[in-house]
Amino acid sequence: MSTPVTHSPAVRRAVDWRLRFGLLSLVWGFSFLFIKVGTEAFAPFQVTLGRLVFGTAVVVVAMAVKRERLPRGAWTWVHLAVAGFLLNALPFSLFAFSELTIPSSLAGICNATSPLWGMALSLVALSEDRPTRRRVAGLGIGFLGVLTVLGVWQGFHGLDVTGTALALLASLSYPIGWIYVRRTLAGSSHSHLSLTGAQLSLATLQLAFVTPLFTSMPSSFPLLPLLSVAALGVLGTGLAFLIQYDLVAEVGPTTAQMVTYFTPVIATAAGVVLLGESLSWSTPLGAVIVLAGAALTQSRPRATAEGTARRTLRRPEREKAPT
Repeated sequence: MSTPVTHSPAVRRAVDWRLRFGLLSLVWGFSFLFIKVGTEAFAPFQVTLGRLVFGTAVVVVAMAVKRERLPRGAWTWVHLAVAGFLLNALPFSLFAFSELTIPSSLAGICNATSPLWGMALSLVALSEDRPTRRRVAGLGIGFLGVLTVLGVWQGFHGLDVTGTALALLASLSYPIGWIYVRRTLAGSSHSHLSLTGAQLSLATLQLAFVTPLFTSMPSSFPLLPLLSVAALGVLGTGLAFLIQYDLVAEVGPTTAQMVTYFTPVIATAAGVVLLGESLSWSTPLGAVIVLAGAALTQSRPRATAEGTARRTLRRPEREKAPT
């Protein structure tokens, strides 16, 4: 986690970073559809457990291929357990529960609020993130977009408030986890792949303990929901982590994090086209406002942005969580 993965120029040319960027956008965008289909046959905790099992398997295989070892140190494992809860077990479960009552497209749009929560929290918790008028304006615009998505002027008519609140809480969990990781694991001598494998393994153990307490064994395993859970784990968690870190190492965190702005568009299109979900006019309009606000919160003067990018590449790149 101290140094990003590097690749030879030949490998980079074989698969252009733009293609991997597009693949990551598709994978994370379709993750909300996979969750929706999975919850049609399995309990939310079961969907999350399956997702983590398949996703962890992909990362463990990658570790074996690269001959990476698990990290050492008791406190490292304690911090990774907390990170696994905040960045994986909790938000994955909250999104699964939210999609019991809200469309997958709305869950994808709620996920786009994560940079807004991160901006608000970093002003309090991270001394290096100084507020600027542009970023504060972006924060205000973004949350105005959230209110537009929710249709606040209609008194939330036709909206499942509980499901939407769970999706927003899931989005809030990510920046809390990012801040925790920056304060506890930045500067670790272990590779990001090693730490990610341990983090996902610990999150899987957490769900393996919780799931039997609140659910019973499924009476059947319908093929389509089962394949959706498998795709959610293999693609939306395991492969997505590997692609994300490669992108950060090659093009930097600023460019790599722009995938955030494509994910809700793909999630909305997939939900409407493939699941027949309906949208009111306020939902896509609010999503555009949210994304505009999020973009402003991530903007910095060029010199500051370059310095931040250099610092970030020297520490673990874990500040963009998969859905």
